Amino acid sequence: MAEGQSYLLGLDAGNTVIKAVLFDAAGRQIAQHAIDGKTHKPAPGMVERSVPELWQNARAAIAGCIASAGIDPRAIAAIGTAGHGNGLYLLDRDGQALIGIQSLDTRAAGLAAELDRAAGAALHAIALQRPWPSQTPVLLAWLKRHRPDLYAKAGTLLFAKDVVTFHLTGERVSEISDMSGAGLLRLPEAAYDDALLSLYGIADGKALLPPLHQPSSVVGAVTPEAAAATGLAAGTPVVAGYFDVVASALGSGAVGAGAASIVAGSWSINQVFSDAPVRDERVFMVAAWRPGRFLNMENSATSAANLEWYVRTLVERGGHHDDPFDFVNRAVGAVEPAPDDPLFHPFLYGGRQGAHQRGGFLGLAGWHGEGHLLRAIFEGVMFEHRRHVAVLAEAGVTFATAALSGGGSRSPHWPQMFADGLGVAVTVAEARETGALGAAIAAAIGAGLYPDEAAAVAAMTRPARTYVPDPAMRAHYDRRYAIWSRWTEAMEPLWRAMAGEGAG
Repeated sequence: MAEGQSYLLGLDAGNTVIKAVLFDAAGRQIAQHAIDGKTHKPAPGMVERSVPELWQNARAAIAGCIASAGIDPRAIAAIGTAGHGNGLYLLDRDGQALIGIQSLDTRAAGLAAELDRAAGAALHAIALQRPWPSQTPVLLAWLKRHRPDLYAKAGTLLFAKDVVTFHLTGERVSEISDMSGAGLLRLPEAAYDDALLSLYGIADGKALLPPLHQPSSVVGAVTPEAAAATGLAAGTPVVAGYFDVVASALGSGAVGAGAASIVAGSWSINQVFSDAPVRDERVFMVAAWRPGRFLNMENSATSAANLEWYVRTLVERGGHHDDPFDFVNRAVGAVEPAPDDPLFHPFLYGGRQGAHQRGGFLGLAGWHGEGHLLRAIFEGVMFEHRRHVAVLAEAGVTFATAALSGGGSRSPHWPQMFADGLGVAVTVAEARETGALGAAIAAAIGAGLYPDEAAAVAAMTRPARTYVPDPAMRAHYDRRYAIWSRWTEAMEPLWRAMAGEGAG
């Protein structure tokens, strides 16, 4: 690169993997390094991670990225972070980790239902979100009720990316996109609210909430200790960063009112930008990402996490595939779609309509092979995205094209399936790591390279491919989606019976 080149470091902390990706000012990837962490499941419904491991992995990812790039770290103009929203990360008053709960956790399903019955409408009126199991304030209320020992020790509530920022800078801070995405802010003002906390039953938790910033605001600088641990230059500015779904939308090239972003990652994310928040209780959540700018979302933990579970549990068993996801793509590509192919419910981690929903296959026959199972997973995930998009449409939020990101966008088959099944053109960005690029976009604004997100997205993102709907496949998916929807409805009483009606 040219002498004097400025770089931007984007850190993306997912539910397990953390990625450090270096970009130039035009958004072109220079180097990356990723570290996969461990998920702990201490009891059914509980999905946790080691918070110290999150920082250890972030250190290794940053160091590996800098070494791979071979640059002088002083050339990094700023650092941005993105991370999975919700879940619960708590530090004690001395800054030591207490607990890290991931956004796939369902331990608080009973409490979420209880809060929804008692105050769901009132909560939505303030935060534009009703309670759900892995929502941050619901998990905090669960901890207060079931682990009062930990609750009493808590000093600061953070999100996954904020933990990394804390270790880089020593500052305990957060920003409006993660906080609003967790239902912890009054909207549209994007401000803390005492009445909101009281409705969750955590009025005394206000002291745990960190100072609130705009995502592109500089919140600190890399400390000498963090510099020694990572290879970064001490004093490098660090911005507050984004809720990862916002980062992925921006990194995929979506910005401005009416722009749509679909993220096929651990979660099914279906979101549309607007200048005013949509007030409709059918819509899952609204997140503020800058003053007067919002993302209206229909989300659930029902997307590519299903494929990852299948690969980790079955394909990788015995280590007999050198590249398990390549095996998956070849197996799916070898299947010719047929009307009587098996169907799949992508509810391994519960569904938007309740934690009681479960995954499963329907319609298996002796002539079906593994490719049919895998194609059913791809299709079932797309169908749940389609259901979410229908909810947005019923609330008046529609779109004609969408930017697809997340792990699912890298498949040679899934993007076309989304275009065919949703009936809209689907664009996949040039950047593979759209979440990290979104974090770098925040860093670029904080460093003064661009005035705002619109300018930064225009300069730093580019489309790679566009998938146009195949009219011949639309009829195929319409028919199968109708059957899939009837199957979902028919399973409701059985899922509830399995979960134990009234249990919580």
